[in-house]
Amino acid sequence: MSLKDILSPLSAWRNITREPVTIKDPLNDRPGAPRYRGFHKNDIEKCIGCGTCETICENEAIDLVEVASINAKNGDSGLRPLVDYGRCCWCALCVDVCTTGSLTMSNEYTWVSNNPEDFRYIPGVDKKSWDDSELGWKKPDYDLIPAGRIDMEELKPADREGTFLEIVRGYSRAQAEKEADRCTECGLCISACPAHMDIPGYIKAVREGNMEEGLRLLYETNPLPEMCGRVCTHKCEEVCAVGHSGDPLAIRWLKRYIADQVPFEEYKRILGIQEIEGNGKKVGIIGAGPSGLSAAYYLRIRGFEVSIYEAKSKGGGMTMYGIPKYRLPINMLDSEIGFLEEIGVKFEYETRVGEDISFDDIYTKHDAVFIGIGFEKPYKINIEGENMPGSLQAISFLDDINKDKTVDVGKTVAVIGGGNVAMDAARVSKRLGAEVIMLYRRRVEDMPADQEEIHGAYEEGVQIYQQTIPVELIPDEKGKVKAIKYLKAEMVADDKGGRPRPVPIEGSETILEIDTLIGAIGQEADYSFLPEKYSDSIQTDRGRMIVNENNQTNLEKVFAGGDAVNRTADAISAIADGHRAANGIEKLLLG
Repeated sequence: MSLKDILSPLSAWRNITREPVTIKDPLNDRPGAPRYRGFHKNDIEKCIGCGTCETICENEAIDLVEVASINAKNGDSGLRPLVDYGRCCWCALCVDVCTTGSLTMSNEYTWVSNNPEDFRYIPGVDKKSWDDSELGWKKPDYDLIPAGRIDMEELKPADREGTFLEIVRGYSRAQAEKEADRCTECGLCISACPAHMDIPGYIKAVREGNMEEGLRLLYETNPLPEMCGRVCTHKCEEVCAVGHSGDPLAIRWLKRYIADQVPFEEYKRILGIQEIEGNGKKVGIIGAGPSGLSAAYYLRIRGFEVSIYEAKSKGGGMTMYGIPKYRLPINMLDSEIGFLEEIGVKFEYETRVGEDISFDDIYTKHDAVFIGIGFEKPYKINIEGENMPGSLQAISFLDDINKDKTVDVGKTVAVIGGGNVAMDAARVSKRLGAEVIMLYRRRVEDMPADQEEIHGAYEEGVQIYQQTIPVELIPDEKGKVKAIKYLKAEMVADDKGGRPRPVPIEGSETILEIDTLIGAIGQEADYSFLPEKYSDSIQTDRGRMIVNENNQTNLEKVFAGGDAVNRTADAISAIADGHRAANGIEKLLLG
């Protein structure tokens, strides 16, 4: 043994005067770093229960569970994440992908308990000491899910003048697959869709390049995907989880992409529709609009003999005669209707019920009847001079345009209204070369039209005069429209909490010289085809038929859908009505 070996232990005595590096109370004296990934926190009011955190967790440490204090509503599943610290590895991917930014992690890292069940808890619901901690891991500035949607190529506003070419050009395969990659498959969109389409399923089909599977999924709940992929009001996108941290997924355009990729001649093979065995039951459908076409498809593939009675020369209802070609090319709808004819649905065109055939005849010869008439009877504006030449209704105007009739609207057009029909009338008039002014009694933000329609109108040069109330049409020496007199209005708060109402401002009369007035303030149904014994039996509420969960009226064998039933006045809701009615008719007739 050397002298060094003997003296080395004694050298430790030099540390006796040094500050110790150990911590006497590590629970209190050693906090985590400011961005430490400690225990989870969740703002349960901000959270929407989309389940993205549950999906990404490779350890299956997160489960979505019901919380009594949270009610499921549109865009919120009502579920909240429960974390299991027996599985969690604190990787924080759940925080990084949180679509709302509600899930975070504190910098707390010590937790002592004798009960293992304590370490399974719902952050934000089960109160913890770190709930108010400002430090810890939060969603980083970069996005694991791209925030921006893939831009859709559109016809430039300058190129739209004088043409009815379709504005939206559609996604390429690469664009569609890249957009589909943004989907978190949360399913919140399913509940928001009136037809409850399997949106995550068909978007997954896009991502995997399986268009045939995508088409099958579309047709499970929607037999008009070409049409719906173009003009659907896409309520699903309003609740899209990724829309909380960026642009919502382009669900409608991806639906259109699938339908555009599959030739119609392949539909029967892909959908497995060969020879349909009849079940001996007959159903008569009045109206070939979206609800009637939807009911017809689902009834026909189940073996019913289906006949549709349509007053016009083509099917499609308002989608055929009311939506301009730049939004919905007619050949697309023709093809979808042609497919229904191919599988055996019978169309009786130019057959007006109540004139060419009685409702009683239809009722008697069929085992069930579905009423799917649209709202085609326009409301009057109720101003002086409304019936003079040069005063048109938007419904008839758009009908004439889609029938390729020549309509001379002159140099200046005033459109009364703020809904989608008014927007269509305004944008069509612009394509005919007119200067177009929309007169709307409330503010632009109060307009019921889709935002993209308002934006499109502005792009194309349509002027919107808000808070204006028309009062009189002024004729020229020949009795034709020369000008319109309107009052300016101020918005007055509603004492009952409703939206502000426009009140005319005294002395604010303004004269606007115009060549044509187009009214578009709404429509109603025309039930004159119903004999009194039926109209008295079917219950209605403010012009719409009352139906049960199967879209069945109180007259047992009569069902109804579309505008005649629901107030949403959109195609996808009508399609959902038709599907429900088909289920109800099958239940009634086959048990």
